[in-house]
Amino acid sequence: MYTVGELLRQWRQRRGISQLDLAIAADVSARHVSLVETGKTRPSADMVLRLADQLHVPLRDRNRLLLAAGFAPRYAERPLDDHALSAAHDAVRRVLHAHEPYPALVFDRRWNIVMTNRAVDPFFAQVHPDLLRPPVNLVRLGLDPRGFAPMVVNLADVRAVFRTRINRQLATAPDPELTALYEELLAPEPEDMSGQRIDGDVLISMILRVAGRELRLFSTITTFGTPTDITLDEVAIESYYPADAETAAYFTNPEAGTDKSTRR
Repeated sequence: MYTVGELLRQWRQRRGISQLDLAIAADVSARHVSLVETGKTRPSADMVLRLADQLHVPLRDRNRLLLAAGFAPRYAERPLDDHALSAAHDAVRRVLHAHEPYPALVFDRRWNIVMTNRAVDPFFAQVHPDLLRPPVNLVRLGLDPRGFAPMVVNLADVRAVFRTRINRQLATAPDPELTALYEELLAPEPEDMSGQRIDGDVLISMILRVAGRELRLFSTITTFGTPTDITLDEVAIESYYPADAETAAYFTNPEAGTDKSTRR
């Protein structure tokens, strides 16, 4: 088990900053940071949290730092539908509902889907039931041949986006389960190493072939600001938007322009 000093040093090195830079940011002496990291002095709980704040340590890992320093955890972790999080849960529900008729969903730090709006339901109808057993994982759903993969025209681009986002996430806060998911579904293959890039696009759209039509969507990510609960610190809302008029028309009027032979 690592000491609090060793853990703080790991986070500092992960962030690529010196002891002096951390000390200046936290308004303490560089010598004090050094003494904490080497275990020659025991930091107070407030000092642990002050250093963790400057290192942008996630709340879950701040609890680990406190435990390593001999203090009780400060941050609770409750389900999103817990009564204590009712205001946040209601806010998320309102965001999802307001985004209709376009798809939106909520996922946690391991990309497990927590909530969706009704616009997502028709896409889930195309997915093998095995992939819809909780926890439903967005990465697996998007890349598995039994999931959305057969619908995704530009699957290589979507895989590259997942790879970039999860690489960045793991660099920020390592997680064994997320690493395992990455190695299973996103480890680069030879064909991914060609360096081919899409030129001229500000955003890479996800292109879905649905009912004989190609839908182009891009997404935005929304997170909670200054959360004090681990669940709120780790969830994100992904909202999908039409990238062209044809896609917008599909969601506002799905039957318009659809060949009768392709309708169910």
